[in-house]
Amino acid sequence: MKGERLWTYVLRRLLVAVPLILLISLGVFALVNLAPGDPARALVGSRQATPETLAAIREKFHLDEPFLAQYLIWLKAVLTGDLGRSIQGNQLVTTMIWQRLPLTVYLGLYGSLVALGLGIPLGVLAAFRRGTEVDRAVVTLGVLGVSAPAFATGIFLLYVFGVMLNWFPTFGQGEGVVGRIWHLTLPAVALGVSVMGLVVKITRASMIEELLKDYVAFARARGLDRRRVTVAYVLRNALIPVVTAAGLIVVGLLTGAVLVEVTFGLPGLGSLLVNAVTQRDIPVIQGIVLILAIFVVILHVLIDVLYTLIDPRIRFGRVEA
Repeated sequence: MKGERLWTYVLRRLLVAVPLILLISLGVFALVNLAPGDPARALVGSRQATPETLAAIREKFHLDEPFLAQYLIWLKAVLTGDLGRSIQGNQLVTTMIWQRLPLTVYLGLYGSLVALGLGIPLGVLAAFRRGTEVDRAVVTLGVLGVSAPAFATGIFLLYVFGVMLNWFPTFGQGEGVVGRIWHLTLPAVALGVSVMGLVVKITRASMIEELLKDYVAFARARGLDRRRVTVAYVLRNALIPVVTAAGLIVVGLLTGAVLVEVTFGLPGLGSLLVNAVTQRDIPVIQGIVLILAIFVVILHVLIDVLYTLIDPRIRFGRVEA
């Protein structure tokens, strides 16, 4: 019965998300079309082109159609699994995205692991050492991390650990699992540190709130082990707002990966999106935005499902008394 409610809830959430994804794609399509410049002229670059050549390019990519007609043509193709062809290079957009998507996802997950793997323990430590030098040091570290943009942190890490100390490679994505981890450590740390302070702040505040509640005092008065009270009760309840923040953090890290990939010269979706925006490659921009929007929707559904594993009182569509 619970499994049936789960799948019904997931299906309902996905169906509600479809209009949102369409609205996002329409908005991005409109913004790209409103931007100055001509994609046909961007394609030919500095070379001389006759009006006939430009007209042929516009006709091939439906750039001579009205805005709404262009969008409907693209949407019809998407429903058949075709994201179109890039204006630059005439490559399939699907192929271009799938070639670069694994690196961006890997980097985003690695950065999330750094942010959560460091932020949650530090937040717990600061809560237990509230008001001490340790607490102030952890909070200061978090503020410094949030204050520095990911690309600035990346440049600093690149210079210190890549150039001066020569501990990590300064470019490339590496080969194999170990090589990939080794090459993406500095970019992942740059991403993770930029949001680690938020994780520390939320974890610390949530832990302090839970530690002051009556059930903690009752559990300790009954003689329960301190570690069991901390892990099984306090930390489990404190993780609920952290999970909510974790979803936003993963989404934010995927966005921040754009600048980090450019900083470290990584061939991911970030660098592809920057080039597409510069060249007004509308099919590539639309394809990347669509993939990211779908990923964000699926991520939020997974987070909602994860709530039920952390807090058994939470059920799909209602809260148990």
